[in-house]
Formats: sequence, structure tokens, C-alpha cells
Amino acid sequence: MIVVNEHHGYIKENSLLDLSEEQMASLEQGNFTQYFKRSNNDSELCFDIQFNENDEAYRLNSSYIVGVNWIVKDKLPIYIKPKLNNDTSEVDYLSMLFEALKETENINHLDNLYIIDFNAPLIEIEQQQDILSPLLIIEFLTILKKIVRKGLKKSYYDVTQNLNTRVKGKVLVNASVKKNHTKSKMHFNYCKYQEFGYNSIENRLLKRTLEFAQAVISNHKSLSSESTKQLFNYISPAFYSVSSDISLKEVNNLKHNPFFKEYKYAVQIAKIILKRFSNNISQVSETKYRTPPFWIDMPKLFELYLFKKLKEVFPLRNEVIYHEKFNSLEPDILLNSKDIMFKVIIDAKYKPRYENGSISHQDAAQISGYGRLKSIRKELKIEDTNLLADTLIIYTSNNSENKDIIKENLLSQEDKRYTKLYKYSIQIPIINQF
Repeated sequence: MIVVNEHHGYIKENSLLDLSEEQMASLEQGNFTQYFKRSNNDSELCFDIQFNENDEAYRLNSSYIVGVNWIVKDKLPIYIKPKLNNDTSEVDYLSMLFEALKETENINHLDNLYIIDFNAPLIEIEQQQDILSPLLIIEFLTILKKIVRKGLKKSYYDVTQNLNTRVKGKVLVNASVKKNHTKSKMHFNYCKYQEFGYNSIENRLLKRTLEFAQAVISNHKSLSSESTKQLFNYISPAFYSVSSDISLKEVNNLKHNPFFKEYKYAVQIAKIILKRFSNNISQVSETKYRTPPFWIDMPKLFELYLFKKLKEVFPLRNEVIYHEKFNSLEPDILLNSKDIMFKVIIDAKYKPRYENGSISHQDAAQISGYGRLKSIRKELKIEDTNLLADTLIIYTSNNSENKDIIKENLLSQEDKRYTKLYKYSIQIPIINQF
């Protein structure tokens, strides 16, 4: 397996790969590229490997997509770690997700945060390389917390029971004859009937997945924080009377009630978690996993994190607008505050390079183009055609003093070359490694 950091090779001199003879043989002097498809019109580079014939060496460039995938199927995998530009600190992606999902609206924005290829051959990894399972567990538990806070949904569900000297609902003739009458239990009948309560198919699926979550929390150091344990302890009592007896076949054709929209997301993630572990809870405690290939979009995670931080300062409905489409264009975030001082087009950049440098021409051109779009100006109620829209790039920085959004400083640092183009740095959670 080739192991590199995210954004590997952003300095050309550091892009050279130190490969074993076996890895070189697997690559066969070829070039390899993979992309993360966010939408029909948007893709992000995962990695690009190029063979240089002059020095017969391979060079790799990676972006900000992390995960495990095949370079050469069944021969050579790659693991891209969530480490931002250095080897001394690791991005605490779980804390970012945990923080982001405190904002209820972000549940609607989780599409394309990760992709999992269940059709590809499995890849063997060490437990500490499994960055997918903890992310799924945090996502699942956070949504489950919202369900528990509202109260579990009651519904009608089928019950099959062997009744003595009585009949209820529909008699299952074949089962009654085979399991009772052939054994001289003539007074017993298998019956199928409906009950109304908490033990529905959906709740049983969630209870089954909650058992997997408990096992993953017990075995993953990254989930050993007190906040994760408190989250689990808050949820589990609500499912005390719910059975965990479920098969995935039972949930294939579930119809979701729009009044319980969190159930839709929770069921989707529950299915992924069970499929991830092949519905075998014993796999959770193994030190080595066989995982399907996956990618996690770290820039998207940063956008969700930033959206939550902005909502803390601008909490009113539709003050902060996430990825709304305007004439097929899709700015990251619009700040549409009732305060006319904060009508801002925001671009989230999961890259620390702006800490010591100016905004690139490409990024400046993109966000300035949004500011000229009539539909966006109409959304922000900018009626004066001679007035430039405020544009802002918010970027990550480990050295920033800003752990949150400070309203008074948001538009205080204007770029030296562009009018009304500002930049603002914000810390993201990291884990220091010594």
C-alpha cells in the first residue's frame, strides 16, 4: 500500500514516491488518475501518479480527498491520510463533523460527503487507517440524537407468533401444520397480525446499527472521547424496548414519512454501516479490516463546519444560504443578513496557503463572477448596479487566532489587489502528534 498525506506533492520537490520493487512492478510504468465526482459538473482530483522516463521514477500529486482506494485493482492500493501540509499534526475530521452536525440544517447537506464502492474488491487496512467507520458512526449517532429528542416514531408492524388455543389476525397454515400439527400440537397456530408501537422495522434497524456503533466505539481510539460516549448513553435508553432482530431484506422498500425526515437519513446511514461490516459484528473488533474502497471529501466537510460557525453568528432563517444554484452556478455560501453590512458571497477554501500569500487569480475570478450574476445580486437585494458585491474567502489556518467567526472582523482584511475581496482565516480542529 502507498501511504501519503492529503495535498501530497503541492511542492514539486516533495512529489517523488519512494516505492518498493513490488510496487514498481504493479505500476508497470503507467500513469494513474482518480477523481471524486461531486456532481455532474464538478469533480475534484483524488490523486495523479505520473511516470517520468528520464529518471524512471513516479511522482504523485494528491488533493484534499482522503481515503483508501485501488491504484491497480487487486494489486496496489493507496491510503491518503487527513494531514494538512505537515507530518506533525492531523486534521481532527471527527471533531469537525461533530461540530458541523450540531447545526440541524446540515443534515440536509450531507450528500456526496463520501463515496463508497461496494462493488470493488475489498482492501485490507489497519484499524487506525479506517477513517470511514468513525465518520459513519458520528454521523449516525448525531442524527439518532435528533430522533430521540423528538421521540421515536410509532407505527404498525407485523408480528408472527405461535398462539395456544386462540387465533389472531391471519393463520399461517403451512407453518402451523409443519411446526405444530405434525408434532401433535393441535391447539397451537402460527398467526400473523399487526401491532402499533415502537418495534417497527425502522426502529429495529436503528437498534441493530446502534449495537454496531457501540462495538466500533469500544474498539476505535478516535471515538474514545467523552462526548462520543455521552452521545451514545443519551440515545441507547430510548431503544431499550426495541428488538434488534432485523434483516436487510425487510428494509429495502421502506417508505419514509416526511414528518420524520431524520428517519430517512438515519436509515440510509444504518444500511451503509451494516453493509460496511457485512452485517457481522465480530468484524468490528478485528485489528485489521477488509474495507470497500472509499473517499471522503475534506473541502465539503470544511464547508459544513464553516456553515455551522456562520449560523452561530447569523442565526435567522435564510441568513446563511448553502450551495444554492443560480443559473447553473453554485456559490459555496451566501451571507444574506438583514444587516445591510453583511450581504456577502463566501467561498470556503480548505487550504492554508492564503495565510502567507495573496488570493490566486483563479479564485478571485471565480468569486468575482458570482458577484456580477444578476440572480445572486437579486437574492442579496443589491439593487444599485454600480455597487460591487462584497466577496469573502474563508480559509483554514493552524496559526489563526480565530476559532469562531468574529462578526466585527469578518470583512476587515481586504486583499491588496482586488476591491471588495476579503479573506478571513479560521482554525480547524487538529490532533498534535509528537
